[in-house]
Amino acid sequence: MSLFNRLGLPGARLRTVLVLAVGLGIAGCSTTPSGPPEPPPPPVIPTLPPAFPPQDIVGNWGLAAYHREEDRVRTETNAAGQCRQPYVIGLGPTGGVMMHLADQSTPTELRLKGAPGGKTYIGPAEDPPASQQDREVVQFDGRVLILRWMDPEVQGRYGNMIYVRCGAEGSKKPPAKPRKPAAKPKPPAR
Repeated sequence: MSLFNRLGLPGARLRTVLVLAVGLGIAGCSTTPSGPPEPPPPPVIPTLPPAFPPQDIVGNWGLAAYHREEDRVRTETNAAGQCRQPYVIGLGPTGGVMMHLADQSTPTELRLKGAPGGKTYIGPAEDPPASQQDREVVQFDGRVLILRWMDPEVQGRYGNMIYVRCGAEGSKKPPAKPRKPAAKPKPPAR
């Protein structure tokens, strides 16, 4: 006597139910993804020592910005003229630098982060180099600092930030006023 007869079901009907159940079970175990595969996460850039220590950028800076490379020289001159109201980069409490992030009115402690290829970035300590809130150091020679925002939207609004050190050697200083000679005392009246 077959299994179908013992269960009291007609053989053809039970076979159909079993085939459907096995088919659904196999379909549930399918390893074919139903949508497009997720792209792999971007590689994390290792943090290396920066090209210069944070103390090198602490001080008063004239600040301006440019979008086109042909405007850089003119903008550098404009930045030097801003030293009457300098942008101040201070040393942070834990060894970083105090600077503003995009669209923030108060400075935040940021870190200088080195990356492969001799690149240096300035941004939040908890993020790896070249993160969205970082700025890449395009140029730094002690007198001029040029930073490029990593976030394309912020870069589109602000452009390249150019800082010119206030009072740096080699910059034009106002001429010293000549001293007036001290007046000779008048002889006493007789």
